[in-house]
Amino acid sequence: MVKFVGLDRARRRCAWWLGCLLALACAVALAQPRDEARELTPVERARAAWQAGYLFHLLGDYEHAIDRFRASIAAHPTAEAHTFLGWSLSHLGKLEEAIAECQIAIGVDPDFGNPYNDIGVYLIGLGRPEEASPWLEKAIAAKRYCCYQFPHYNLGRVLLAQGRIAEAKRAFERALEHDPAYVPALMALEYLKRRGVQGL
Repeated sequence: MVKFVGLDRARRRCAWWLGCLLALACAVALAQPRDEARELTPVERARAAWQAGYLFHLLGDYEHAIDRFRASIAAHPTAEAHTFLGWSLSHLGKLEEAIAECQIAIGVDPDFGNPYNDIGVYLIGLGRPEEASPWLEKAIAAKRYCCYQFPHYNLGRVLLAQGRIAEAKRAFERALEHDPAYVPALMALEYLKRRGVQGL
């Protein structure tokens, strides 16, 4: 157990340093001589604001992250900006607002998997896991998603809570098919093993 906690701490520390490096890179880029006649396009402004929001989020400054994600949306709305705005709102306990942002993201790009998974997670957080499953299944079926292990794992959480042990075990195994080192799924399978769930 200590090993997993240490790994989580190491990942957070790594994310913090990566955020600092990103901030430094942005500062250096801004300090370079520029063509004064050229203004950033709305897409470029949106991308820069989104990157700043992501950095603030990683550093735990959710209020500034929300501000930057909203600036990104104002410049050029994207599914990513709405989804990540929801992510920051969720860290402030504003789960209903987070769900609303994810629904907007889906309207902008129905192929983007993140908001489907996030809605499922927020519904679990609101104590409504039965509503989460269809969203998680949509995330699994999404055409554009970097991290399919997340919805498989979250679906496993729902199934486990419903007492559907064999299906939960399979969902955790599917998460590991996408990322063999995904710690939450490894821990879930270890939990089931300790409970005596083996060859289901």
